[in-house]
Amino acid sequence: MTTTRRDPYAGFPGTVGRTFGESTAAWPPRRRARTGAPNVVVVLVDDLGYSDIGPFGAEVPTPTLDRLAGNGVKLANYHTMPLCSPARAALLTGLNPHRVGYSFVANADPGFPGYGMEVAGDIPTLAELLHDSGYATYAVGKWHLTRDSASNAANDRSNWPLQKGFDQYYGVLEGLTSLFHPHQLVRDNSPLDIDEFPEGYYYTDDITDQAISMVKSLRAHDAEKPFFLYLAHNAVHGPLQAKPEDLARHRGRYDQGWDELRAERFARQLAAGHFPDGTRLPERNGEAGYDVRPWDELTEPERKLYARYMEVYAAMVDNVDQNLGRLTDTLAALGELDNTIILFTSDNGGTGEGGAEGTRSYFSRFVHHPALPADWNPDVEREVELIGGPRSLVHYPRGWGMASNTPFRLYKGQTHAGGVRVPFVLSWPAGLPRAEGDGGVRQQYQYVTDVLPTILELAGVERPVERHRQTVQELDGVSFASVLRTPEADSTHTEQYCEMTGNRSYYRDGWKLVTLHRPGSPYDDGEWALYDLRTDPTETTDVSAEYPEVVKELAEAWEDAAWRNGVFPLADRSGGLALRHPEDAALRAPLTLLAGTPELERYRSSRLIAFRSFEVAAELAEHREGDQGVLVSHGDQGGGYSLYVEDGSLRLAYNQYGELFEADGGPLAPGARTVGLRAHAVADLKWEFELLVDGEVTGRLGPVHQLIGMAPFQGISVGVDRKSPVSWPVYERHRGFRYSGRLHAVTYLPGAPAPYDPETVATALKEAAAAFE
Repeated sequence: MTTTRRDPYAGFPGTVGRTFGESTAAWPPRRRARTGAPNVVVVLVDDLGYSDIGPFGAEVPTPTLDRLAGNGVKLANYHTMPLCSPARAALLTGLNPHRVGYSFVANADPGFPGYGMEVAGDIPTLAELLHDSGYATYAVGKWHLTRDSASNAANDRSNWPLQKGFDQYYGVLEGLTSLFHPHQLVRDNSPLDIDEFPEGYYYTDDITDQAISMVKSLRAHDAEKPFFLYLAHNAVHGPLQAKPEDLARHRGRYDQGWDELRAERFARQLAAGHFPDGTRLPERNGEAGYDVRPWDELTEPERKLYARYMEVYAAMVDNVDQNLGRLTDTLAALGELDNTIILFTSDNGGTGEGGAEGTRSYFSRFVHHPALPADWNPDVEREVELIGGPRSLVHYPRGWGMASNTPFRLYKGQTHAGGVRVPFVLSWPAGLPRAEGDGGVRQQYQYVTDVLPTILELAGVERPVERHRQTVQELDGVSFASVLRTPEADSTHTEQYCEMTGNRSYYRDGWKLVTLHRPGSPYDDGEWALYDLRTDPTETTDVSAEYPEVVKELAEAWEDAAWRNGVFPLADRSGGLALRHPEDAALRAPLTLLAGTPELERYRSSRLIAFRSFEVAAELAEHREGDQGVLVSHGDQGGGYSLYVEDGSLRLAYNQYGELFEADGGPLAPGARTVGLRAHAVADLKWEFELLVDGEVTGRLGPVHQLIGMAPFQGISVGVDRKSPVSWPVYERHRGFRYSGRLHAVTYLPGAPAPYDPETVATALKEAAAAFE
């Protein structure tokens, strides 16, 4: 008979008798990092362009980064992926992102290996490898490696930060959030149930506070254990929001416009030695859909508005640097700054997603649906003084994204340099002291997958061949520690494919083959452009006609790399990116939320209402005279709806991407009541609402534009309007406005999909799925 019972004394190196006196004790060795091992801090900013910090040419004051670059190294030719989730997967694993399953952001699930959105067990993360070597491991801020449909409290959490090697985590699992009212904060493995944030709350400050607290707590318990801190900012991703005191420092800084700003930044980059002599600044981006107007052709009101957008953006960069300063001050106070590797970079280049005009209605701007009605408004009116505050969800015009990416072409999402070349600063005074005469600038090509092996080498940690009885997948990245140590060292990364929503490139020994793919167009060799980056690092002159043999060679290399790395299938007009796992259909089932239920997660909430009619029924066990408050709310200042009782009357507030509508449902008599909201999905992507009391219609609203895409961004709350309010006037009067009566439950009854539902007609939302980054 086979037994699985283990001998409790097997392998024990001591001796065991019947009593302690007859026995010899022994203890297994504890796992400790090597003596003197450096701390590691990786600071990853979101959507920060190549020129947006002082060491890379910016006028934004970044004194902390200036100091780090002053005694460290700048990689002037560092490349990443054009989008956030793939870049993060590559950085944390050292593998090409398609191999890890991140062909796209973690907001899709079309059913192919390259889109799995889960880091497999045979791909250890940097956190796991350092943790195995005796490091404490902490993550704060943006994660975005958990698929949106797996970000809820019922998920198995297998791809959440703690399951990927981190001891502690605090932040937002998804790709973006409000910096004044984060929609769902998570601590470790648990979403936090928060009604309101304190006065003056700002998310970038908060995650830095949390990081500093983690480090201080570690040192209170262990004076020597090294730590790995992954500080992943949601800034400077839209919506752009800045603290008033930070914003005030940048008033008037951008009145000269993006053309002058770009020229000034490029001049500073040349002076700093970022590029070889003869490098040219490309003409203003002119490709259809990506083009930028000359600043001097804008009207005076446009200039005033657009300058304000950039002031907000600069204030966010400023704030990131201030918070990095607070962290480095803490390390200095602990006497550990010199022996801490601090790496600062961005996940991808600056973005053009704000469109030609920018927007004060973030979620409205990014809805891409072929059936959008003619009266769809991708912007809302906002007083200039509100721009950048909690009542505005804004993004800048793509002219500022072009300036952000100085001196490169195009933006985040494209495989041209504007999407993939980002700033990179690394400082480690104790381990990488600068030699006399070394200015700290490196022009060698390196890639995001190189970060993991480089940090492991610097930390003296070997990556195992086998881990937890699984053979570990081989790396794609190569350590560039030699480049950090010696300016004359050769690049350690000589060729690299790239792909993002059909945009493709292949780099080999200074040549770059690249496409700007138009959705729906064929994937053929006619798309390729060829640049010799040795003499033309800013991709100004296509030499494909002069070197057809190089085009052919690199195109074949790209095709081979694509099959080896799991890049196929490529996105097309079939609507594949809009498809979801068949089991996700259960997320549209009727749902009852009892009073006191924590806020329902954003994605789960959206499935109940998106592209369909729906009904909401609030069961009031007892409504007394004078009782008031919110019965149900869904959304925030970027779009949502709230059903509430105020001054004896039933009310509906509907926030249409920042434009507020209200309806009166009449007096609500005392007693047990069922209060309802019925939404009819009608033509032109609109809803018509009815308010009901005990089945009788008492008020109407509409037609209004449906909330689709990423709106409503905050989930459903029962009996209160949490965090960012649907109605700012109600918030000013009552804050969260918790209902004072006896609310039993709220039930959602999703109706049949409308004809324009993308999961019914997948092709209708192909562009919407591809547009969210």
